[in-house]
Amino acid sequence: MGARMLRISRISVLLVASAALGLVSPAIAAAQENLTASQAKPFVVEYYYKVKWGYADEFITLFKKNHYPLLKKQVEMGRMISVTAVTPRYHTTEDGRWDYRVTIVFKNAAVANDGSFDEKALIQQMYPDQATYKKEEQRRFEILDAHWDLPIKDLDLQAQ
Repeated sequence: MGARMLRISRISVLLVASAALGLVSPAIAAAQENLTASQAKPFVVEYYYKVKWGYADEFITLFKKNHYPLLKKQVEMGRMISVTAVTPRYHTTEDGRWDYRVTIVFKNAAVANDGSFDEKALIQQMYPDQATYKKEEQRRFEILDAHWDLPIKDLDLQAQ
């Protein structure tokens, strides 16, 4: 009787596992479908820069010289779709102040989060005078009060 119960238990486990896999498979398929859809969608990140008072012109000059060309190169490579920047027309309160917002539209979320992308090699290729590049980039960050990155998503206001 013990061997028969053990065999029934094994069969029950197999049946339950088979049924569970049958139920899980559609969920796995749906997750893969969602992943594929998200990989096809552009991934947008807004980068905010709050510069110390009096240094905004120096910051944007350094940004345009050293960082913007790297971003443009990544657009040319197809990693990014676009890079745009804005600055506020008027002043805000100090706690909510930012001086520049750079919006980068990546090809998709996977590309944006790809840890294997070697930006350092690109920097060395584009800026052979590494000492000057590093000094100017250090200065660009020295004159910042704050910097934050904000991934954003579209909100469908027409959806019910």
